Amino acid sequence: MDVSKFSLDGKVALVTGGSRGIGRAIALTFADAGADVVITARKAPALEEVAEEIRGKDKKCTAIACHVAHTEESIELIEKIKSDFGRLDILVNNAGTNPYYGPLIDAEEWAWDATMNVNLKGPFILSQLAAKVMREKDGGSIINMSSVGGLKVSELYIYNVTKAALIMLTKAMAKEWGQYNIRVNAIAPGIIQTRLSEVLWKDPATGEAARQSMALLRLGVPQDVADVAHYLASDASSYVTGETIVVDGGQLVGGPPSF
Repeated sequence: MDVSKFSLDGKVALVTGGSRGIGRAIALTFADAGADVVITARKAPALEEVAEEIRGKDKKCTAIACHVAHTEESIELIEKIKSDFGRLDILVNNAGTNPYYGPLIDAEEWAWDATMNVNLKGPFILSQLAAKVMREKDGGSIINMSSVGGLKVSELYIYNVTKAALIMLTKAMAKEWGQYNIRVNAIAPGIIQTRLSEVLWKDPATGEAARQSMALLRLGVPQDVADVAHYLASDASSYVTGETIVVDGGQLVGGPPSF
């Protein structure tokens, strides 16, 4: 195996939602592989902590506060990257939200709009902007963070819809932008131990029930997702596009048999 294909030396990567959890793990993994990294989130202080970790690896890191649901902020973000680095090779659309949990029949319009704007419109606009930079260079890799909720309905109904739509958007962008050597793929994590998903695992009984529902009988950690993102960002996946890789420990196939 040619391990050099996993190197990200000379690459510039943008990771949204990069201040904690999965985004932080991806940013650090990319830096370990040789990339210079730009991280964004809505709040700057937590971003700076991650940026200092990356700089400690002797890699460049720029931390920029950005709300991906606000198009003007995404435009400013890409212009800043062009000015500072002159290129963009990797985009990870990791920022997400789920402001409403409850019956679909009672959901208010604000919940639909807020979830769609961050989970679907944001990645669409930022990918458009990034692709226009990538096609002027050597192409690139765009990675959209979907969810097993985009493949199997749960009670996070509006969130599920956005993540399912993101999978189809991934395929559409892959089909159109392959001619520019831009690969677009998605990752669909299951239950990963992050602050965002604490309600699904932090309580001991709930966590044990979750573990028993998975073929591998363990919950995921952010590094499990970061390793797949590294593969999709690197030349090791140079012939992979339009795909959704499920990282769920076997959640969709279910726990071990009873016999």
